[in-house]
Amino acid sequence: MRIRDYSEDDLQSLRAIHAAQGFDYLLPDLRQPLFVTKLILTDDDPSPPGNANASPSRRLSAMNPQTGAAPEQGSSKILGAAFLRLTAEAYLLLDPKAGTPHDRWRALLALHAAAERDAWRRGLEDVHAWLPPPIAKKFGKRIARLGWLRDDTWTPYCRKLRPPK
Repeated sequence: MRIRDYSEDDLQSLRAIHAAQGFDYLLPDLRQPLFVTKLILTDDDPSPPGNANASPSRRLSAMNPQTGAAPEQGSSKILGAAFLRLTAEAYLLLDPKAGTPHDRWRALLALHAAAERDAWRRGLEDVHAWLPPPIAKKFGKRIARLGWLRDDTWTPYCRKLRPPK
């Protein structure tokens, strides 16, 4: 197994893998600069010497992935890929004692519009907000009026990163 950087020559194979998965979303445009990680997993030697009868999964599990440059021409099959796209998480800080509720709503509208313009100028396509449970129901209705969607279609998970050892 080998992990290498993505190249545009990989796109046809990735389209086939994406279609085979059957998920209800389009393959993203990997030319977007928001994709900061684009890694391809290949099987450079689908039939290692002395292991010709082993199943592909057994052969792969016995090998250690290595990261490197693009493989030699025609010597590998793409098994998978990992892509990381930058996204934005929204944080709103408003003094709960400043002015009336109407004043705070107007302040939120001004910040909302300015932040949306800024995010768009920076190339972002979406912004996510995780609302604390005590305010989720009431505040969620308010931001829904501004075009925010509650998206329970996919189950979110978070991976907290640590420096490599």
